[in-house]
Amino acid sequence: MNLAEQWDALRNGWSEARIRVTLDEPGRADRAAQLLGPLQPFRSAPGVLTFRVAGQGDGVRRLLERLDVEQIQATLEIVASDPIVQAPPEKPPPTLRESWEAALATLPADWSDLLGEVELGSSDWLDQAAVNMVPMNPRRDGSRLALRFRAARRRGYGAAPEMVARCLTRCDDDGIRGTVRVLRALSDTHPVYTQGPVWQLDGKTV
Repeated sequence: MNLAEQWDALRNGWSEARIRVTLDEPGRADRAAQLLGPLQPFRSAPGVLTFRVAGQGDGVRRLLERLDVEQIQATLEIVASDPIVQAPPEKPPPTLRESWEAALATLPADWSDLLGEVELGSSDWLDQAAVNMVPMNPRRDGSRLALRFRAARRRGYGAAPEMVARCLTRCDDDGIRGTVRVLRALSDTHPVYTQGPVWQLDGKTV
C-alpha cells in the first residue's frame, strides 16, 4: 500500500493528529523531508519523520503522492490524536403549546387578562391556524403572519388559558410552527358591568 492509500485509511475519526513516517530506506530521509516541506516535518529518529496535521489535512495526500512518485516507501502511523468533538444535537424549537406555557410562566400569579399573539413561521399555515384557533377569536395583525387573541384567567372577555392550550395543541398536531407572545397583561381586574378591560394599540381598541 503506497503512502497516499495509507493516508486515506488513517485520516478519519480525529480533529488533530501527529503522524509518523518511518522510511524503508533511512538514507532517503533528506529527500522525503524536502518533499514534505510544507508540513514542517522533523526527524524524531534516523529514517523517521514526524509532522502534525489539523482538520482533514486535505493537502497532505498531495504531498505524500510526491513520495509515491519517487518510489520512497514508508509506513504511516498515528502517534497521537485528538478526537473529533461531536456537536450536541440541535434542540427542536418549542411547539406552540410549549411557547404558550413558557409565556404564561413569565406572568405574575394573579394575572387576569392578557392580549397575546401567535406569529406563524409560514403563510402556508395561516388559514389552518385560524380554523384551529376559532374558539380564541383570533384577529389578523395587518399583513404580518400573526394572529392576535385575548385570554382571561377567571372571567371577562377572552378564551380561558386551557382553551388556548387546546387550540394550540391542534395547531401542533397539524405541524404548524411559530411563536406565542404575551403583548399586554393585567392582574387582578374586577370588571363591573363590562366584559373586561380594553387596550388601545395604534389608535385601535383591542
